[in-house]
Amino acid sequence: MYDAVSAEERNIPAVAIVSDGFLEDARSAASSRGMPGVRYVPTTVPPESTLKDIIEEGTLAAVDNIVQAAVSPLTADERSPQPKQPEKITRIVFRGDLDEVNRFYYGRGWTDGLPIIPPTEEKVAEMLTGTDLPPDTLLGKLIPRQGKATVEKIAVNAVMAGALPTYLPVLIAATKLLLDSETGFLGFCTFGVSTGSWSPFWVVNGPIRNDISLNSSSGVLSPGNIANAAIGRAMGLIIKNIGGIRKGIEDMGVMGNSMKYTMVMPENEEASPWEPLHTEHGFKKEDNTVMISFPNSYIQHYPPASDGEGIMQSVVNNIVPGMTYTVVFPPVLSNTLAALGWDKQKIRDYICKNARMDASRQRAAIGQEVQKSGDKTVPIIRDPRTLRILVAGGPGAFIAHAMGGGPTPGKAEIGKIELPSNWDRLVKKYKNIVPNYIRY
Repeated sequence: MYDAVSAEERNIPAVAIVSDGFLEDARSAASSRGMPGVRYVPTTVPPESTLKDIIEEGTLAAVDNIVQAAVSPLTADERSPQPKQPEKITRIVFRGDLDEVNRFYYGRGWTDGLPIIPPTEEKVAEMLTGTDLPPDTLLGKLIPRQGKATVEKIAVNAVMAGALPTYLPVLIAATKLLLDSETGFLGFCTFGVSTGSWSPFWVVNGPIRNDISLNSSSGVLSPGNIANAAIGRAMGLIIKNIGGIRKGIEDMGVMGNSMKYTMVMPENEEASPWEPLHTEHGFKKEDNTVMISFPNSYIQHYPPASDGEGIMQSVVNNIVPGMTYTVVFPPVLSNTLAALGWDKQKIRDYICKNARMDASRQRAAIGQEVQKSGDKTVPIIRDPRTLRILVAGGPGAFIAHAMGGGPTPGKAEIGKIELPSNWDRLVKKYKNIVPNYIRY
Protein backbone atom coordinates (compact mmCIF):
# COMPACT_ATOMS: atom_id res chain seq x y z
CA MET A 1 0.00 0.00 0.00
CA TYR A 2 2.85 2.37 0.76
CA ASP A 3 4.11 1.95 -2.83
CA ALA A 4 0.66 2.70 -4.24
CA VAL A 5 0.35 5.81 -2.07
CA SER A 6 3.84 6.95 -3.12
CA ALA A 7 2.91 6.57 -6.79
CA GLU A 8 -0.35 8.49 -6.34
CA GLU A 9 1.54 11.30 -4.59
CA ARG A 10 3.58 11.61 -7.78
CA ASN A 11 0.38 11.80 -9.89
CA ILE A 12 0.89 8.26 -11.18
CA PRO A 13 -2.38 6.27 -11.06
CA ALA A 14 -1.85 3.15 -8.97
CA VAL A 15 -3.85 0.15 -7.87
CA ALA A 16 -2.63 -2.03 -5.01
CA ILE A 17 -3.15 -5.79 -5.25
CA VAL A 18 -4.00 -7.15 -1.79
CA SER A 19 -4.44 -10.68 -0.51
CA ASP A 20 -8.04 -10.91 0.68
CA GLY A 21 -6.95 -11.74 4.25
CA PHE A 22 -5.11 -8.42 4.54
CA LEU A 23 -7.80 -5.91 3.58
CA GLU A 24 -8.00 -4.31 7.04
CA ASP A 25 -4.22 -4.02 7.11
CA ALA A 26 -4.26 -2.41 3.64
CA ARG A 27 -6.89 0.15 4.66
CA SER A 28 -4.93 1.04 7.78
CA ALA A 29 -1.68 1.39 5.83
CA ALA A 30 -3.26 3.72 3.28
CA SER A 31 -4.94 5.78 5.98
CA SER A 32 -1.71 6.15 7.94
CA ARG A 33 -0.14 7.72 4.84
CA GLY A 34 -2.99 10.20 4.48
CA MET A 35 -4.63 8.52 1.48
CA PRO A 36 -7.42 6.24 2.75
CA GLY A 37 -9.13 6.29 -0.65
CA VAL A 38 -6.28 4.75 -2.65
CA ARG A 39 -7.64 2.02 -4.88
CA TYR A 40 -6.92 -1.64 -4.28
CA VAL A 41 -8.11 -5.00 -5.57
CA PRO A 42 -8.35 -8.13 -3.38
CA THR A 43 -7.01 -11.44 -4.68
CA THR A 44 -7.40 -15.01 -3.49
CA VAL A 45 -3.70 -15.84 -3.89
CA PRO A 46 -2.53 -17.17 -0.50
CA PRO A 47 0.34 -15.23 1.09
CA GLU A 48 3.80 -16.51 0.13
CA SER A 49 2.36 -19.24 -2.08
CA THR A 50 4.76 -21.11 -4.38
CA LEU A 51 2.06 -23.07 -6.22
CA LYS A 52 2.05 -21.85 -9.82
CA ASP A 53 -1.49 -22.94 -10.65
CA ILE A 54 -2.96 -21.28 -7.55
CA ILE A 55 -1.02 -18.06 -8.19
CA GLU A 56 -2.10 -17.91 -11.84
CA GLU A 57 -5.74 -18.67 -11.03
CA GLY A 58 -5.96 -15.95 -8.38
CA THR A 59 -4.08 -13.41 -10.47
CA LEU A 60 -6.07 -13.94 -13.66
CA ALA A 61 -9.33 -13.72 -11.71
CA ALA A 62 -8.31 -10.26 -10.50
CA VAL A 63 -7.05 -8.83 -13.82
CA ASP A 64 -10.37 -7.34 -14.97
CA ASN A 65 -10.89 -5.65 -11.61
CA ILE A 66 -7.34 -4.30 -11.68
CA VAL A 67 -7.85 -2.80 -15.14
CA GLN A 68 -11.23 -1.37 -14.14
CA ALA A 69 -9.75 0.24 -11.02
CA ALA A 70 -6.89 1.70 -13.05
CA VAL A 71 -8.96 3.32 -15.80
CA SER A 72 -12.21 4.32 -14.06
CA PRO A 73 -12.63 8.10 -13.57
CA LEU A 74 -12.25 9.44 -10.07
CA THR A 75 -15.39 9.61 -7.99
CA ALA A 76 -16.47 12.88 -6.37
CA ASP A 77 -15.12 11.71 -3.01
CA GLU A 78 -11.80 10.73 -4.58
CA ARG A 79 -11.54 14.02 -6.46
CA SER A 80 -12.25 16.15 -3.38
CA PRO A 81 -11.69 13.98 -0.30
CA GLN A 82 -13.02 15.36 2.96
CA PRO A 83 -10.85 14.76 6.01
CA LYS A 84 -12.44 12.67 8.72
CA GLN A 85 -13.22 14.77 11.75
CA PRO A 86 -11.11 13.55 14.67
CA GLU A 87 -12.85 12.33 17.77
CA LYS A 88 -12.99 15.00 20.45
CA ILE A 89 -10.33 14.28 23.04
CA THR A 90 -11.01 14.91 26.71
CA ARG A 91 -8.79 14.41 29.74
CA ILE A 92 -11.34 12.14 31.40
CA VAL A 93 -12.56 9.46 28.99
CA PHE A 94 -14.58 7.34 31.40
CA ARG A 95 -15.87 7.21 34.98
CA GLY A 96 -16.75 3.98 36.75
CA ASP A 97 -15.56 1.26 39.09
CA LEU A 98 -12.62 -1.05 38.36
CA ASP A 99 -14.66 -3.61 36.44
CA GLU A 100 -16.42 -0.94 34.39
CA VAL A 101 -13.16 0.80 33.52
CA ASN A 102 -11.56 -2.44 32.41
CA ARG A 103 -14.55 -3.39 30.26
CA PHE A 104 -14.58 0.08 28.68
CA TYR A 105 -10.84 0.01 27.93
CA TYR A 106 -11.02 -3.55 26.59
CA GLY A 107 -14.01 -2.64 24.44
CA ARG A 108 -12.07 0.23 22.91
CA GLY A 109 -9.14 -2.08 22.13
CA TRP A 110 -6.76 -0.30 24.53
CA THR A 111 -5.64 -3.30 26.60
CA ASP A 112 -3.65 -6.48 25.94
CA GLY A 113 -6.52 -8.67 27.12
CA LEU A 114 -5.46 -8.60 30.77
CA PRO A 115 -6.88 -6.23 33.43
CA ILE A 116 -5.24 -2.82 33.62
CA ILE A 117 -4.70 -0.23 36.34
CA PRO A 118 -6.91 2.78 35.53
CA PRO A 119 -4.64 5.69 34.54
CA THR A 120 -6.16 8.34 36.80
CA GLU A 121 -4.75 11.86 36.96
CA GLU A 122 -3.18 11.03 40.32
CA LYS A 123 -1.58 7.78 39.09
CA VAL A 124 -0.17 9.42 35.97
CA ALA A 125 1.21 12.32 38.00
CA GLU A 126 2.95 9.84 40.29
CA MET A 127 4.40 8.01 37.28
CA LEU A 128 5.75 11.28 35.90
CA THR A 129 7.95 11.69 38.96
CA GLY A 130 10.19 9.17 37.19
CA THR A 131 11.46 11.75 34.71
CA ASP A 132 12.63 15.36 34.55
CA LEU A 133 11.04 15.78 31.11
CA PRO A 134 7.83 17.85 30.87
CA PRO A 135 4.70 15.72 30.23
CA ASP A 136 4.10 17.28 26.80
CA THR A 137 7.63 16.50 25.57
CA LEU A 138 7.24 14.93 22.12
CA LEU A 139 9.78 12.18 21.53
CA GLY A 140 8.55 11.51 18.00
CA LYS A 141 5.86 9.66 16.06
CA LEU A 142 5.61 5.89 16.31
CA ILE A 143 4.95 3.94 13.14
CA PRO A 144 2.85 2.67 11.52
CA ARG A 145 -0.03 4.97 12.59
CA GLN A 146 2.25 7.92 13.36
CA GLY A 147 1.03 8.24 16.95
CA LYS A 148 2.60 11.07 18.93
CA ALA A 149 4.83 9.55 21.61
CA THR A 150 4.75 12.14 24.37
CA VAL A 151 6.15 11.54 27.83
CA GLU A 152 2.66 11.72 29.31
CA LYS A 153 1.29 9.08 26.90
CA ILE A 154 4.17 6.80 27.84
CA ALA A 155 3.31 7.40 31.51
CA VAL A 156 -0.37 6.58 30.89
CA ASN A 157 0.47 3.24 29.35
CA ALA A 158 2.99 2.57 32.12
CA VAL A 159 0.28 3.03 34.74
CA MET A 160 -2.04 0.73 32.82
CA ALA A 161 0.67 -1.97 32.83
CA GLY A 162 1.17 -1.72 36.59
CA ALA A 163 4.64 -0.17 36.32
CA LEU A 164 6.39 1.85 39.01
CA PRO A 165 7.77 5.38 38.43
CA THR A 166 11.32 3.98 38.63
CA TYR A 167 10.63 2.10 35.39
CA LEU A 168 9.76 5.25 33.43
CA PRO A 169 13.39 6.06 32.44
CA VAL A 170 13.64 2.58 30.89
CA LEU A 171 10.34 3.04 29.04
CA ILE A 172 11.37 6.43 27.67
CA ALA A 173 14.72 5.05 26.46
CA ALA A 174 13.00 2.01 24.93
CA THR A 175 10.47 4.22 23.12
CA LYS A 176 13.31 6.31 21.71
CA LEU A 177 14.86 3.09 20.40
CA LEU A 178 11.63 2.27 18.57
CA LEU A 179 11.55 5.78 17.12
CA ASP A 180 15.16 5.53 15.94
CA SER A 181 14.83 2.05 14.46
CA GLU A 182 15.09 1.74 10.72
CA THR A 183 11.89 2.06 8.72
CA GLY A 184 12.97 -0.38 6.01
CA PHE A 185 12.91 -4.17 5.98
CA LEU A 186 14.73 -4.45 9.28
CA GLY A 187 12.74 -1.69 10.95
CA PHE A 188 10.19 -2.08 13.72
CA CYS A 189 7.28 -1.36 11.40
CA THR A 190 7.97 -4.54 9.46
CA PHE A 191 8.49 -6.62 12.59
CA GLY A 192 5.43 -5.15 14.28
CA VAL A 193 2.99 -5.85 11.45
CA SER A 194 4.57 -8.94 9.90
CA THR A 195 3.00 -12.38 9.66
CA GLY A 196 6.06 -13.64 11.57
CA SER A 197 4.79 -12.68 15.05
CA TRP A 198 8.01 -10.97 16.18
CA SER A 199 8.25 -9.99 19.85
CA PRO A 200 10.16 -7.01 21.26
CA PHE A 201 12.95 -8.41 23.46
CA TRP A 202 14.55 -5.91 25.85
CA VAL A 203 17.94 -6.47 27.49
CA VAL A 204 18.86 -4.05 30.29
CA ASN A 205 22.41 -3.34 31.48
CA GLY A 206 23.96 -1.13 34.11
CA PRO A 207 23.33 -0.32 37.80
CA ILE A 208 19.64 0.39 37.15
CA ARG A 209 19.07 -3.39 37.03
CA ASN A 210 19.56 -3.58 40.79
CA ASP A 211 17.99 -0.19 41.54
CA ILE A 212 14.62 -1.36 40.19
CA SER A 213 14.98 -5.03 41.22
CA LEU A 214 15.00 -6.57 37.76
CA ASN A 215 15.38 -10.32 38.11
CA SER A 216 18.37 -11.80 36.28
CA SER A 217 18.50 -15.14 38.11
CA SER A 218 16.16 -18.14 38.31
CA GLY A 219 13.14 -17.77 36.05
CA VAL A 220 14.47 -14.60 34.47
CA LEU A 221 11.75 -14.77 31.79
CA SER A 222 9.07 -16.31 34.02
CA PRO A 223 6.15 -14.45 35.63
CA GLY A 224 6.56 -13.22 39.19
CA ASN A 225 8.75 -10.09 39.14
CA ILE A 226 7.01 -6.77 38.67
CA ALA A 227 9.92 -4.98 36.95
CA ASN A 228 10.46 -7.67 34.31
CA ALA A 229 6.73 -8.09 33.77
CA ALA A 230 5.54 -4.48 33.83
CA ILE A 231 8.33 -2.98 31.69
CA GLY A 232 7.70 -5.40 28.85
CA ARG A 233 3.94 -5.12 29.20
CA ALA A 234 4.09 -1.32 29.21
CA MET A 235 6.14 -1.33 26.01
CA GLY A 236 3.57 -3.65 24.44
CA LEU A 237 0.80 -1.18 25.30
CA ILE A 238 2.88 1.75 24.03
CA ILE A 239 3.45 -0.05 20.74
CA LYS A 240 -0.27 -0.83 20.44
CA ASN A 241 -1.88 2.35 21.71
CA ILE A 242 0.59 4.96 20.45
CA GLY A 243 2.11 3.18 17.46
CA GLY A 244 -1.23 1.73 16.42
CA ILE A 245 -0.21 -1.90 15.92
CA ARG A 246 -3.39 -3.85 16.59
CA LYS A 247 -3.87 -7.59 16.32
CA GLY A 248 -5.58 -8.66 13.11
CA ILE A 249 -5.51 -5.11 11.66
CA GLU A 250 -1.89 -3.97 11.49
CA ASP A 251 -0.29 -6.88 13.35
CA MET A 252 -0.86 -9.77 10.96
CA GLY A 253 1.07 -12.41 12.92
CA VAL A 254 -0.17 -15.80 11.75
CA MET A 255 0.24 -17.64 15.06
CA GLY A 256 0.88 -14.73 17.40
CA ASN A 257 3.45 -14.87 20.17
CA SER A 258 2.98 -15.11 23.93
CA MET A 259 6.37 -13.39 24.33
CA LYS A 260 4.64 -10.17 23.26
CA TYR A 261 3.09 -9.87 26.71
CA THR A 262 6.53 -9.21 28.14
CA MET A 263 10.09 -10.21 27.33
CA VAL A 264 12.58 -8.32 29.49
CA MET A 265 15.94 -9.67 30.62
CA PRO A 266 18.72 -7.91 32.54
CA GLU A 267 22.21 -9.29 32.06
CA ASN A 268 23.61 -10.80 35.27
CA GLU A 269 26.79 -8.73 35.15
CA GLU A 270 27.84 -9.73 38.66
CA ALA A 271 27.83 -13.44 37.79
CA SER A 272 29.31 -13.04 34.31
CA PRO A 273 33.02 -13.66 33.70
CA TRP A 274 32.83 -11.63 30.49
CA GLU A 275 32.47 -8.04 29.39
CA PRO A 276 28.87 -6.79 29.77
CA LEU A 277 26.79 -6.43 26.63
CA HIS A 278 26.57 -2.63 26.77
CA THR A 279 30.33 -2.08 27.10
CA GLU A 280 30.76 -4.12 23.90
CA HIS A 281 28.82 -1.33 22.21
CA GLY A 282 30.95 1.52 23.53
CA PHE A 283 29.12 2.41 26.75
CA LYS A 284 30.77 2.68 30.15
CA LYS A 285 30.10 -0.02 32.72
CA GLU A 286 28.32 2.49 34.95
CA ASP A 287 26.00 3.56 32.11
CA ASN A 288 22.45 2.25 32.02
CA THR A 289 21.23 0.94 28.68
CA VAL A 290 18.41 -0.97 27.02
CA MET A 291 18.87 -3.09 23.91
CA ILE A 292 16.23 -4.33 21.48
CA SER A 293 15.75 -7.25 19.13
CA PHE A 294 12.67 -8.97 17.71
CA PRO A 295 12.75 -12.76 18.15
CA ASN A 296 9.78 -14.86 17.16
CA SER A 297 11.13 -18.12 18.58
CA TYR A 298 12.73 -19.20 21.84
CA ILE A 299 14.26 -22.52 22.85
CA GLN A 300 16.12 -24.00 25.82
CA HIS A 301 18.50 -26.95 25.84
CA TYR A 302 21.27 -28.39 27.97
CA PRO A 303 24.66 -29.77 26.89
CA PRO A 304 25.38 -33.49 27.08
CA ALA A 305 28.87 -32.77 28.44
CA SER A 306 30.28 -29.99 30.65
CA ASP A 307 33.59 -29.46 28.84
CA GLY A 308 34.01 -26.53 26.48
CA GLU A 309 33.54 -28.58 23.32
CA GLY A 310 30.46 -30.30 24.72
CA ILE A 311 28.83 -27.02 25.73
CA MET A 312 29.58 -25.28 22.45
CA GLN A 313 28.61 -28.21 20.24
CA SER A 314 25.26 -28.25 22.03
CA VAL A 315 24.84 -24.56 21.19
CA VAL A 316 25.74 -25.12 17.54
CA ASN A 317 23.34 -28.06 17.27
CA ASN A 318 20.47 -25.77 18.29
CA ILE A 319 21.27 -22.81 16.03
CA VAL A 320 18.49 -22.21 13.49
CA PRO A 321 18.23 -19.45 10.86
CA GLY A 322 17.49 -16.02 12.25
CA MET A 323 18.51 -12.46 11.43
CA THR A 324 19.47 -11.70 15.03
CA TYR A 325 20.46 -14.33 17.56
CA THR A 326 20.83 -14.08 21.35
CA VAL A 327 22.46 -16.93 23.26
CA VAL A 328 22.00 -16.77 27.05
CA PHE A 329 24.36 -18.85 29.17
CA PRO A 330 23.59 -19.55 32.84
CA PRO A 331 26.37 -18.52 35.25
CA VAL A 332 27.60 -22.06 35.86
CA LEU A 333 28.28 -22.68 32.17
CA SER A 334 29.64 -19.22 31.42
CA ASN A 335 32.17 -19.54 34.23
CA THR A 336 33.10 -23.03 33.05
CA LEU A 337 33.70 -21.73 29.53
CA ALA A 338 35.69 -18.75 30.80
CA ALA A 339 37.92 -21.01 32.93
CA LEU A 340 38.64 -23.05 29.78
CA GLY A 341 39.68 -19.96 27.84
CA TRP A 342 36.43 -19.10 26.04
CA ASP A 343 35.52 -15.42 25.77
CA LYS A 344 32.60 -13.90 23.88
CA GLN A 345 34.58 -13.43 20.67
CA LYS A 346 35.80 -17.03 20.67
CA ILE A 347 32.24 -18.21 21.21
CA ARG A 348 31.00 -16.10 18.28
CA ASP A 349 33.79 -17.36 16.02
CA TYR A 350 33.03 -20.97 16.92
CA ILE A 351 29.31 -20.61 16.27
CA CYS A 352 29.77 -18.75 12.98
CA LYS A 353 32.26 -21.37 11.77
CA ASN A 354 30.42 -24.51 12.85
CA ALA A 355 26.71 -23.68 12.66
CA ARG A 356 25.98 -24.50 9.03
CA MET A 357 23.06 -25.62 6.90
CA ASP A 358 22.44 -27.22 3.53
CA ALA A 359 23.01 -24.63 0.82
CA SER A 360 19.81 -25.63 -0.96
CA ARG A 361 17.81 -24.16 1.94
CA GLN A 362 19.34 -20.71 1.57
CA ARG A 363 18.40 -17.82 -0.70
CA ALA A 364 19.19 -17.90 -4.42
CA ALA A 365 21.95 -15.29 -4.12
CA ILE A 366 23.74 -17.36 -1.50
CA GLY A 367 23.15 -20.46 -3.58
CA GLN A 368 25.00 -18.81 -6.46
CA GLU A 369 27.93 -18.11 -4.14
CA VAL A 370 27.93 -21.77 -3.16
CA GLN A 371 27.96 -22.91 -6.78
CA LYS A 372 31.07 -20.85 -7.37
CA SER A 373 32.85 -22.09 -4.24
CA GLY A 374 31.71 -25.70 -4.49
CA ASP A 375 30.56 -25.78 -0.85
CA LYS A 376 27.44 -27.78 -0.07
CA THR A 377 26.79 -25.96 3.20
CA VAL A 378 26.68 -22.30 4.21
CA PRO A 379 26.96 -20.55 7.60
CA ILE A 380 23.65 -20.03 9.35
CA ILE A 381 24.93 -16.80 10.93
CA ARG A 382 26.70 -14.79 8.26
CA ASP A 383 27.36 -11.61 10.27
CA PRO A 384 28.91 -12.14 13.74
CA ARG A 385 27.55 -8.75 14.85
CA THR A 386 24.04 -10.20 14.84
CA LEU A 387 25.07 -12.77 17.45
CA ARG A 388 24.70 -11.61 21.06
CA ILE A 389 26.16 -13.46 24.02
CA LEU A 390 25.07 -12.72 27.58
CA VAL A 391 24.74 -14.30 31.02
CA ALA A 392 21.49 -14.68 32.97
CA GLY A 393 19.38 -17.34 34.65
CA GLY A 394 19.67 -19.41 37.79
CA PRO A 395 21.59 -22.49 38.92
CA GLY A 396 21.61 -25.23 36.30
CA ALA A 397 22.90 -25.97 32.84
CA PHE A 398 20.09 -24.94 30.49
CA ILE A 399 21.09 -22.58 27.68
CA ALA A 400 18.53 -20.25 26.07
CA HIS A 401 18.30 -19.05 22.47
CA ALA A 402 16.12 -16.17 21.28
CA MET A 403 16.16 -15.98 17.51
CA GLY A 404 14.46 -13.85 14.93
CA GLY A 405 14.98 -10.31 13.75
CA GLY A 406 16.37 -7.01 14.87
CA PRO A 407 17.82 -3.71 13.71
CA THR A 408 20.88 -3.83 11.50
CA PRO A 409 23.89 -4.00 13.85
CA GLY A 410 25.00 -0.54 14.83
CA LYS A 411 21.73 1.13 13.87
CA ALA A 412 19.60 2.01 16.90
CA GLU A 413 19.87 -1.38 18.59
CA ILE A 414 20.92 -0.01 22.00
CA GLY A 415 20.22 3.25 23.83
CA LYS A 416 21.23 4.98 27.03
CA ILE A 417 18.78 5.32 29.91
CA GLU A 418 18.75 8.83 31.41
CA LEU A 419 17.91 9.08 35.11
CA PRO A 420 15.99 11.98 36.70
CA SER A 421 17.61 14.26 39.28
CA ASN A 422 15.51 12.71 42.07
CA TRP A 423 16.64 9.18 41.25
CA ASP A 424 18.08 8.24 44.64
CA ARG A 425 14.90 9.34 46.41
CA LEU A 426 12.71 7.41 43.95
CA VAL A 427 14.76 4.25 44.34
CA LYS A 428 14.50 4.49 48.11
CA LYS A 429 10.72 4.99 47.91
CA TYR A 430 10.02 1.95 45.70
CA LYS A 431 12.99 -0.31 46.47
CA ASN A 432 11.15 -2.61 48.86
CA ILE A 433 8.39 -3.52 46.42
CA VAL A 434 9.62 -7.09 45.89
CA PRO A 435 8.03 -10.53 46.37
CA ASN A 436 8.69 -12.12 49.76
CA TYR A 437 7.61 -15.72 49.69
CA ILE A 438 6.55 -17.63 52.79
CA ARG A 439 9.03 -20.44 53.50
CA TYR A 440 7.30 -23.73 54.29
